[in-house]
Amino acid sequence: MTPSRNRGFVPATLRARVTAVAALAVLAVLTVAGTGLVLGQRAALLDAVDEHLDQQAEAVASELEAGRPVRGGDLPSEDLVVEVVAADGTLLAASEGLDERLPRGVASDGEITVELDDGEPVRLLERDVEGTTVLVANRLDDLTDSTAALAGTLVVAVPLTGAVLAGVVWLAVGRALRPVEDIRARVDSISGSSLHQRVPEPDTPSEIGRLARTMNGMLGRLERSAEQQRRFVADASHELRSPLARMRAELEVDAAHPASADPAATAASVLAETVGVQRLVDDLLLLARGDAGAPAALHREPVDLDDVVGTVAGSLRRAGERRIDTRDVHPVQVSADRPQLERLVGNLLDNAVRHARDRIVVTLAPARDGSAELTVADDGPGVPPAERDRVFERFTRLDDARSAGSGGAGLGLAIARDIAERHGGTLTLEPTDSAGARFVFRLPVAREGDRGISRSGPG
Repeated sequence: MTPSRNRGFVPATLRARVTAVAALAVLAVLTVAGTGLVLGQRAALLDAVDEHLDQQAEAVASELEAGRPVRGGDLPSEDLVVEVVAADGTLLAASEGLDERLPRGVASDGEITVELDDGEPVRLLERDVEGTTVLVANRLDDLTDSTAALAGTLVVAVPLTGAVLAGVVWLAVGRALRPVEDIRARVDSISGSSLHQRVPEPDTPSEIGRLARTMNGMLGRLERSAEQQRRFVADASHELRSPLARMRAELEVDAAHPASADPAATAASVLAETVGVQRLVDDLLLLARGDAGAPAALHREPVDLDDVVGTVAGSLRRAGERRIDTRDVHPVQVSADRPQLERLVGNLLDNAVRHARDRIVVTLAPARDGSAELTVADDGPGVPPAERDRVFERFTRLDDARSAGSGGAGLGLAIARDIAERHGGTLTLEPTDSAGARFVFRLPVAREGDRGISRSGPG
C-alpha cells in the first residue's frame, strides 16, 4: 500500500496555513495569559484573606493579653469564625453559628487551607497566646466563586478572541495575497502563443512586486527564446527545402523522360546537393547544442594559429582559389581546440571567397593587449555600418551579393562567432577605409611554458 502523504489535517492554501498558525499562536498565548491571570487573582485574594486572618488573630490576642475575657457574642460569625481554646482543650469561646470544632495543630506554622468535616474548605490560622490557642478560619466560598467567574469568562473570551483574530488575519492575508492570485491567474492563462502577455505589477516595492517583475523578466526571456526558436525552425526549413526541391526536380525529370536522362550527371548533381544539405544539418546541430546549453567540449592545447591559417588557405588554393594573400601571417600560438579553430578560420575564408572581387588579405600578429589578432579582409561590396552586427545572426543575408546562390546558408559567421566566444575571444566586423569587409578575430595567446610549442609559417 502507498503510504498517505498527508498525516493529519494540513491546510491546503497559504492563506489558510497563515491563518491557522496565527490563530493557534494567539490561542496559546491567551491561554497561558488567562491561566496566569486566574492563578494571579486567586493568589491575590488568598493574600487578602490571610491578611484578614492575621488582623483578626491579632485583635483577639490583644484582648487576651490585656486580661479581658473573650465572649462568643463578641466574635465574628459569618465568613470569618474564631475559636479560643485553653491549653487542656477546653473551648473558651467560639463564633456563633460554628457547628464544629476547628482542627488544632495543623496551622501552627502559618496560614493553611484545610477542609472541615463537612467538606467545606477554609483558610485557617493558629496562634498561641500565653498558653491559650486562638484559631481563626475564613470560608473560601467567595474566593472560589470569584476565581471560577473569571475562569468562565476567559473560557468564552479566549476562543472568541482567537476566532475574531483568525477572521482578521484571513481577510488581511487574503488582501495581501490578492496580487499573487492575480499573478497566478495571469500565468495560468499564458500559453506558448501568448508569451507577449505580462503579469500585473503592484505599485509598492514589496516582495510581491519583486516577484512580479522577476516573472515578467522571465516571460520576456521566454518570449525572445521562443521567437528565436520559431525563426530558427522557419529559416532551417527554408534552407533545407530548396536543395531538396532541386534534387526532387532532377529525379522527377529523369523519371519522366528516361530517354534523355543523364544518370551520371544527375547522380553528381544530387551528390553535390546532399553534401550541402549534410553540412547545413551539421551546422544546425552545432548551433542547436549551443542553444541547449551543451556546446561541444573544448580540448584545449597549444595550437599554432599561423599553421591553422596556412592549412585552411592551402586547401582553398588546391581547390583553385588563388586570391588569398597570407604574406602577413606571423607565428602566434594560442591555447585552443584546433579542429574548432580550423572551422572558424575556414568559415571566415569561405565568406571572403564568396564576396571578394580580386583579393583576400589575411594577417596574423600579436596585438598590444597580449592577444593574437587575425584579420580576414576582402575587396567585395562590404557591409553597411548599421548591419555590422546582423551579419553574425543566423541565416542573415544582407543583399543579392550575399545570397544563397553564392553558396552560403547564412550560418558560417554565426558559428564562427560562437566558437570565438567559447574560446574566450571575440569576432567583430570592423570598418575599413576602402571597400570590402574586414573581420577581426582576437584570442589570448598561449602562456609561456605551455607544452608543444612549435613555430611554422602559413605555408
